[in-house]
Amino acid sequence: MSNFVTVADLVKDNELKVYSGEELLDKKKITTSDISRPGIELTGYFDYYPSERIQLIGQTESAYSVSMTANNRYKVMLEICREDTPVLLISRAIQPSDELLKAAEEHKVPVIGSELPTTRLSSMITEYLDRRLAPRESIHGVFVDVYGIGILLTGHSGIGKSETALELVKRGHRLIADDRVDVYQQDEKTIVGEAPKILNHLLEIRGIGIIDVMNLFGAGAVRSSSDIQLIINLENWSPDKNYDRIGSMEDKREIFDVKVPQITVPVKVGRNISIIIEVAAMNYRAKKMGYDATKKFEENLGALIQDNTNKEEK
Repeated sequence: MSNFVTVADLVKDNELKVYSGEELLDKKKITTSDISRPGIELTGYFDYYPSERIQLIGQTESAYSVSMTANNRYKVMLEICREDTPVLLISRAIQPSDELLKAAEEHKVPVIGSELPTTRLSSMITEYLDRRLAPRESIHGVFVDVYGIGILLTGHSGIGKSETALELVKRGHRLIADDRVDVYQQDEKTIVGEAPKILNHLLEIRGIGIIDVMNLFGAGAVRSSSDIQLIINLENWSPDKNYDRIGSMEDKREIFDVKVPQITVPVKVGRNISIIIEVAAMNYRAKKMGYDATKKFEENLGALIQDNTNKEEK
């Protein structure tokens, strides 16, 4: 989990312009994804001013500040630029006033900007910070993209997760992460998985070693991140265990506050796990589109029972 994002990372990752305070970018830390638009503060009201947030100045704030006298504008900007204020962010390529730049320099607050409209810029930065500041954990497994469905393969070490991922890549699907998957909660319904930087695009195959999937199979064989939509747990076949045969045994795994659908696939000689995973992905997508083969089977079974009952009554 990252407790902060530096303003330098914010500028670099979002292609923002630096107006002043470039030497401060590595020192200033952003600790919350909330963004403040100092509208009422421009009138001099600072009782509930969230100074620890990014202060976003758009066209409305800029137009109001222009109507102020230079002296009042400077006093207000001194109040806005506080020690814990990480950065002033200006939208629509608006040129910051001299008073703003002077106050920011005096209190050592960097000033950055973008050509984007205010609302769009706010959404982009909030989404970026939500992703960077979200609590994270690592899950042992292999993460692949199959037909656009993010599938997390879990199971004991040596069960064949990496080999299965390699075969899926050969069949035109994409690797996201091998061995360890970093996951975080994007919103109330979404868990995102990605590879740790040190393992990006790499796959470990016992007997061969580490291979670079992007180098061997091309850029289309890898993906940087994806939503985890389905978990497939691989386990050794046991004749004593009752495995789901019609798809009615629904299971879920909770990651943070999100319950992700999970199925168990037994592994034994003669079973092509890659094809089974492909079918699982297509079946999952069909269910999301409203078609459930299990319900169809149960409907057919119910109709057959009713038909037989009617014949017996006659």
